[in-house]
Amino acid sequence: MPARVFLLLILTPLLACTERSAAVSGNCLEVVLTGTQGGPPAVNGLAGAGTLVRYGTTGTSCADVVMQFDVGRSTTESLSQVGVSTRDVDAVFLTHLHSDHTEGLASLLLLRWHYLGEVLDIICSDDVESAAGHTLSCRDYTVHIADAMIASGEIAQRIAENNKRHADGPAGLVELRTVGLPLPSEPGAVVWESGDVVVMAIATSHIAGSLAYRVDTPAGSVVIGGDAGSSTPVSERESSTSEAVEILAAGADILVHSVIHPVFGPGNGSNFPAVAYLRQSSVGDLGAMAERAGVAQLLLTHLIPALNIASHGPFAVPGQPLTAADFEAQLRASGYKGEVHVGRDLLTIRLD
Repeated sequence: MPARVFLLLILTPLLACTERSAAVSGNCLEVVLTGTQGGPPAVNGLAGAGTLVRYGTTGTSCADVVMQFDVGRSTTESLSQVGVSTRDVDAVFLTHLHSDHTEGLASLLLLRWHYLGEVLDIICSDDVESAAGHTLSCRDYTVHIADAMIASGEIAQRIAENNKRHADGPAGLVELRTVGLPLPSEPGAVVWESGDVVVMAIATSHIAGSLAYRVDTPAGSVVIGGDAGSSTPVSERESSTSEAVEILAAGADILVHSVIHPVFGPGNGSNFPAVAYLRQSSVGDLGAMAERAGVAQLLLTHLIPALNIASHGPFAVPGQPLTAADFEAQLRASGYKGEVHVGRDLLTIRLD
């Protein structure tokens, strides 16, 4: 047998094996909607706003770096459903200090504290004064996250049972990393890094201190827009979307963004407060923005109103309850040509 043929016979299976090994250990990025409820109402058992982003290799189920963006009601339950323990989370990022985005943080920290978890990075804006004169403070929110349980004596009782628990309670597990404002308008500031993962933030318009985030990894990029809306909070404006998010989302693989349907606009019969409507991005404008930014996949969350309901809290949905097709139709009419996902709890997108 010629030597060249012999070498080919030997090397071909080895090369194939090497290729299979590379595929098995390839990088991956996974995005999971841990909650899609828009605003404070409790609807159809939906969890509060939140997005899990995981990065790693296919061999570790993309779980080398685990990040949670916003921590709405029942986030810990949603994480458990996708096999993520509160001890697995490497960092929590808050887009803004509205309770529907933060009320699950207490339970996440409490569980982590119970089971002797490590200190957790929490990223949010620095203290900021609103136009109305009040201060929004992520620092105070985390410092006082378990005050009721401390005042009740529960924390002391739990420590008496296991003195390995942090003496300061759940707040003792917080490593706060506040983002100073104002941030530059482009392209964003790096606020957290871990290995191949880089997270940038940009200031947005919703309430004082609102942020959007972009996660860049070798497997792809995802932008978390939060509840960002236009900096012009009036009905006569070019678009309801955020120019800052458009900058941050340029060329992103996935944009995760809250959305409101125009049936809830002023004068359409829902009686939804105009101030709340005008600080959100409407679905058609969001599609147009995502198309301009070159976003490959658009993932709608924090839907107002939620799908298949007759009312959003005390506000009636004009006409028939909305379906996923109603939201997608608005996106397509806007000219968006990418892939559309109308959010539901635990919807998962993976990039390999």
